[in-house]
Amino acid sequence: MSKPDYYEVLEVEREVTTVELKKAYRKKALEFHPDRNPDNPEAEERFKLCAEAYSILSDPQKRQIYDRYGHAGLGGGGGPGFGDVGDIFSQFQDIFGDLFGGGGGFGFGGFGRRRRDPNSPTRGSDVRTDVTLTLREAAFGTTRQIDLSHPSPCEACRGTGAKGGELESCGTCGGRGQVARAQGAFVMTTTCPTCRGRGARAKEACDECEGVGQVDSERVVKINIPGGVDTGQSLRLSGRGQEGTRGGPAGDLYVTVHIERDEDFERDGFNLLHRLVVTYPQAALGAKIEVPALEEDEDAVQTLKVPSGTQNGETLVIRGAGVPRLNGRGRGDLVCIVEVEVPKKLSREQKRLLKELDRSFD
Repeated sequence: MSKPDYYEVLEVEREVTTVELKKAYRKKALEFHPDRNPDNPEAEERFKLCAEAYSILSDPQKRQIYDRYGHAGLGGGGGPGFGDVGDIFSQFQDIFGDLFGGGGGFGFGGFGRRRRDPNSPTRGSDVRTDVTLTLREAAFGTTRQIDLSHPSPCEACRGTGAKGGELESCGTCGGRGQVARAQGAFVMTTTCPTCRGRGARAKEACDECEGVGQVDSERVVKINIPGGVDTGQSLRLSGRGQEGTRGGPAGDLYVTVHIERDEDFERDGFNLLHRLVVTYPQAALGAKIEVPALEEDEDAVQTLKVPSGTQNGETLVIRGAGVPRLNGRGRGDLVCIVEVEVPKKLSREQKRLLKELDRSFD
C-alpha cells in the first residue's frame, strides 16, 4: 500500500515554513495523542504517521529529497515508520517537552517524571544547512557567507507563547502538569489536557507568535571552511544555531558540504582522477604532455612524461599533486587514466603512411 503525501497528512501547503510546520504538527499530535484516544488503534496509527511526516519535512535535506523524488527517494518506504509511540516522544522531546509535559502520558515515559519548570532556561535547537563549493575551494579552503532562515524565540513573549511572557499556574492540575484519573482499582496519571504538561498556562496568547513561542528569522553567518573537506562532510559551529530561551545556550550550526562537478578532475578521497587523452604516436613514441594542475590558479599546468609504448587504460601517477589533507600532512596523488585517441577522419596521405606502418609490423 502506498504511503499518503506527507504534506496532506499534516494539512499544510508545500511552501510551509518551519514555524508553520511545527505548529501544524503540534495540532495534529494533540488531535491523535493516545491519551486523548484511549483504545483507538486507528488514532495511534495516525499519530505515528504524523510523526513520520514531520520527521521528514522538518529535516531540510530529507525534505528536499522528498520534494524531488517522493517516497521513492527515501528508500521506497518513506520515513522511519515509528513502531513504538515511545520513540516519537523520545525523538521529538523538544516539542513534547512543552506539549505533553516531557513524557507524553502514562505508558510512554510520563508516569512519575518530574515536570520541567516552564520558566527554566532552555537550549536552542541545532540548525542544519548546506553549502556548495568548487573543487578548488574545497581543496584549499575558503570563507563563505551563508543565509539562514529558521525559527527563533519570540522576543515579545521571551519564547513562552504568552503575551508579555506572563504565565499563571494551571488551575486544572494545580501546577503539577499531570492529572490523576481512576480506572477500576488503579489510579492512572496522565498529562494535563489544559496546560499540556507545563504546569502553567498563558494568561493570553502572544500576538506576535500566536502562542507558538517562535517566529521566523533570517540572518547571515560567515564561516571559514578548512582545506581538504569532501562531499557529505559536516562542519559544526558551536553556539551558532537557534537562540536559547530564557537565557539558555544557543544550539549548534551544522553545515554539510557539497562539491560541484569539475571539468578536469574527479575526486577520489584525497586523490584526483584525470582523463588523459593522447594520440597514437604519443602513446607509441612517448611524449611530454601538459596536464591541468590543482592549484588556486585555475590556469596552472604541470608536465607529465608519457613513456613510449603506453597502452590505452594505463594509469600514470603524479605523486603529491592531489587534494591537500585535512591534517596538513601532504597531499594525495593525481592519477591520469590514459585514453588513446583514434582519429575518425584521415587524409589520403595519413592513410598511406598508416598502411606502410602496418606492413612494417608483418
